[in-house]
Amino acid sequence: MSRFLGTAAATLALALLVGCTGSSGAESGSADGGAGGGAVVPEFATPGDPGAAPADDATGADRQVVTTATAALAVEDPAEGAQRVSELVESVGGRVEERTEQAASGADGVEGAVAELVVRVPAAALTGVLTDLEDLGDVANVSVSHSDVTTTVVDLDARISALRTAVARLQALMDDAASTEALLAAEEALSERQEELESLLSRRALLADRVELSRLRVILEPFGVAPPGGPDGFLDGLGTGWRALASTAGSIVVVLGILLPWGAVAALVAGAVLVPVRRARRGAPAAAAPPPAPPPPAPPQG
Repeated sequence: MSRFLGTAAATLALALLVGCTGSSGAESGSADGGAGGGAVVPEFATPGDPGAAPADDATGADRQVVTTATAALAVEDPAEGAQRVSELVESVGGRVEERTEQAASGADGVEGAVAELVVRVPAAALTGVLTDLEDLGDVANVSVSHSDVTTTVVDLDARISALRTAVARLQALMDDAASTEALLAAEEALSERQEELESLLSRRALLADRVELSRLRVILEPFGVAPPGGPDGFLDGLGTGWRALASTAGSIVVVLGILLPWGAVAALVAGAVLVPVRRARRGAPAAAAPPPAPPPPAPPQG
């Protein structure tokens, strides 16, 4: 029994000694390859590789949400309304990205006019801006959509962190390179990592901007124009019809106001021409009338 125990102990000690020697040899070989004459460049694991550490759970991070909205308004003057929307957006710290205006084609100076804006509004102020739009005109419809990009943000942050670590290690490897071959290999790997890092940083900045500033599209049209897709119900249809009637009545009044001075001038000209003509026609028959016939002679008396 004691002989068996002694054999087992000797075998275990030998195995431990071999294991430690192999490990030390591997570490020594790796160090020599990195700093010595070899051109071996270590591979760094990145998120998505089998050897990479798993990214943080998105459920534990702050939610990252991209919000987009669309609003349609009926206003008296679309151009003036667009200016007021721009001022409203800038007052809350937003900015105008696009602004287009179409001139009026009707005689009233408003018919056919339309304005459209694409603005960026701080996400926290979007609800207030949509509410303030009601002070500029009649809000025909509003739509808001949300897109959760938390998982994408967490993944990008993990990849950026891994690449920054890789860049730092490659820069240290270049400083310790003992040969031109090793230095060139490290420089090539560093250039690739830096290019990928810059691309990820650009994507991350763009995504952060979309999360911080919501995108709002505002369409402004004159009163009486049906909203896109038509009225949503009886009350919307009634309101659209009433505004159309009021707009038409206003257009008729404007046209009458334009024609009234011309009508007055036309009446004066007609009076100046027709009155002398009528007087001439009345005087001509009286001058040409024949004298009255003499009375017949009296019959003779027997």
